[in-house]
Amino acid sequence: MRNKKSLPIITFGNEILRKKCQSVEKIDENVKNLVSSMIETMYNNNGVGLAAPQIGENLRIFIIDVSSKKNELQVFINPEIKKLEGSQIGEEGCLSVPEIYAEIPRAEFVEVSAQNLEGESFTLSAEGLLAVAIQHENDHLDGKLFIDYLDKLDILRFKKKLEKIKCKAS
Repeated sequence: MRNKKSLPIITFGNEILRKKCQSVEKIDENVKNLVSSMIETMYNNNGVGLAAPQIGENLRIFIIDVSSKKNELQVFINPEIKKLEGSQIGEEGCLSVPEIYAEIPRAEFVEVSAQNLEGESFTLSAEGLLAVAIQHENDHLDGKLFIDYLDKLDILRFKKKLEKIKCKAS
């Protein structure tokens, strides 16, 4: 059922990654086609998640598949984080910030409500890697990147790589 339209990933330095995304008003064929392209793009780039702004769309949509077999895809349209509890620190990376990985603090548990592709509302409770992925992708919808959690020392450590990525984005 996956189509073959993989899209380019928008990288650090592109202003769309810093914008708050708009809500999806109607889940129509355009939205379904967009999600289909997002799925293909995420899997083709070995990602575990992808948010719409990462492919240039300013919409509140992200997809996640943290399974090892890549067969547990979840679609989140107009997600809203309802609860965050606990804390964990783990290594994160991002398709939009290639070649940079860092230890990032996140909540251990998250509860999120959203709509699926059929427009049905659902609530999901998650922990561990899925909780991290939900927080990471939801941040994209608010114009935030995982590198925003870095301290000044880490920013200095990654400065050259970030400048290189930024140059490619322009």
